[in-house]
Amino acid sequence: MNATTIIGIIGASLILVAFILNQTGEWSKDSFSYDLVNAVGSAVLIYYAYLLTSYPFMVLNGVWFVISFKDLLRR
Repeated sequence: MNATTIIGIIGASLILVAFILNQTGEWSKDSFSYDLVNAVGSAVLIYYAYLLTSYPFMVLNGVWFVISFKDLLRR
């Protein structure tokens, strides 16, 4: 497994952890932890998309990052 794949797995795992914890009621959609993990995960996935030169994936995660980061700043 190469470094690029590992970066993608880390980013996707962070987003999935936030999603699972939200769905199981451990984290609310308004919690700091939920927004932080989503922001970090999407930032990692932006870098991953850059490495792959996958612009649609970069845009998707860019929007995800902006929304999550905006919620972090609101606190």
